[in-house]
Amino acid sequence: MSKVVKEEKYVTVPMNLSFEGIEPKGLKAVRGILLELWYLSRIEFKNIRDSWVWSVLMISLFPIITISFLNFFMVNPTDQTITRLIIGTMVFPIILMGINTFAIELSMAKHSGHFVFYSSLPISKVNFILSKLISGFIMTLPSVIIMTFIGQFMFGITLHFSWIVLPIMALCIGCCVSLGMLIGFLSPNHQLTNLGSQSFMMLVSFLTPIMIPMEQLPKVLQMASYGIPTTYVAESFHILFTTGWESAVGINIAILLGFFLICLTLVLLKMDWRVEN
Repeated sequence: MSKVVKEEKYVTVPMNLSFEGIEPKGLKAVRGILLELWYLSRIEFKNIRDSWVWSVLMISLFPIITISFLNFFMVNPTDQTITRLIIGTMVFPIILMGINTFAIELSMAKHSGHFVFYSSLPISKVNFILSKLISGFIMTLPSVIIMTFIGQFMFGITLHFSWIVLPIMALCIGCCVSLGMLIGFLSPNHQLTNLGSQSFMMLVSFLTPIMIPMEQLPKVLQMASYGIPTTYVAESFHILFTTGWESAVGINIAILLGFFLICLTLVLLKMDWRVEN
């Protein structure tokens, strides 16, 4: 009797199997955009990696000195005054880094021709702007957190915290960073940007309702404050860290989101990779 031998066949699957022919085009495009953003963000991180700690300390120094001086100067302040003071010093790093320092750095990079390198690469302006936003957020957030704890420790007061603070804080920082980007990209020359951003920082810090209530300002400054995003940042922080979520916070968020989208749109429309002679 003869036996029938059944031959078994094995299929070898290569380890480097590619799904390029199977993967939908839309998903492939999204993956390429995210990969491009990842590489640009890594470049930004490498640029700030060595100076990140010192930048955070220097940005935190000005609000620390300010709150220390006011602590020595004021006699028996009310809890409401102390709370507004602490929240004002939390907004200071956003103004210093998000608007002032970021505008100066981008202006210097623009007029030094650093963006010529990026213009030679097949990258989108949207991803380039998003990577700058991520860099600005990373540089600004630590100082805001530092001032939160230093202010409470210095005055012995406890602020109200909730999970909703984090996304709102991210929007507030993103709005001010986008404004700093707009100033930096639209600057006609670096000297004017340096002088203008420094003056703008001082005006916004002390002549808008960041550390003082709106009603204590002159009418002219009150009207001007409504056109500055930091007014809504300070008001949102003041409500969230004292009473929690209220409808006024939602209105401020909508206004900040409008500022954010307008600034990003103007940056996309007006941003030049090169400086023409």
